[in-house]
Amino acid sequence: MGVLLAVVVIVAFVLVALNASQAGASPQEVVVIANADLQPRIPISKDNLSTRSIPVPANYPKVYFTKMDDVVGFVPLVPIQQGEIIASNEVAKPSQALGSQSEYLPIPQGYVALTIPTSEQQGVADYIQPGDYISVIATVSGAGKVATKTIYWDVRVIKVGTPSSTANSSATSLTVVVSQCQAEIITWFLTYASLKYSLESYKDYLANGQPAADPNCETIKNAKGVTLSNIQASFPGLFN
Repeated sequence: MGVLLAVVVIVAFVLVALNASQAGASPQEVVVIANADLQPRIPISKDNLSTRSIPVPANYPKVYFTKMDDVVGFVPLVPIQQGEIIASNEVAKPSQALGSQSEYLPIPQGYVALTIPTSEQQGVADYIQPGDYISVIATVSGAGKVATKTIYWDVRVIKVGTPSSTANSSATSLTVVVSQCQAEIITWFLTYASLKYSLESYKDYLANGQPAADPNCETIKNAKGVTLSNIQASFPGLFN
């Protein structure tokens, strides 16, 4: 009886082990994981990703990605640690991310984004698109004189404002990248003069995609404000 009882116990143990093994033998699935620590609002590049095979139980909700290309360009909504599986509810397309979780604007260090008004005639009949470069033309009138001068070249556009719901309406704003000193000067001209924009040829675009250097304003703290006398000294052709 003792031997028989021992055999029954061994058989039962083997059956339990086999069932557990079969239960754990889920199909393998290739999933996308983080190849580095990912922070919210910074678009994911292919260098940030890799893949790993993991067992996925049948009927498991597909909250993961199987191809790296499906994740490239998304922005994390929460911090994702290196080695973690990237879940579909942790990332979003930049256009779908809301509020503080949206993608960072592509502003180089030391520069700022500034939104300027535009219209069909002011902004090249709506041909200006994100990624284009424009020149900024100022017109000043006073004391019976009118003068026009290009004040900036190679100003990069990173966003075009959404037109109103009215049919055939034009965009009403352009968001550009400039130094903080340039932002102050443009703001002065918008207040006391008028601005118009010309669209530069794509063959003349800056090769590195960076805004034109401003040697007098290497950081945003170099901006000290502007007055009429500053404008006259910087752009004498407009006032002579």
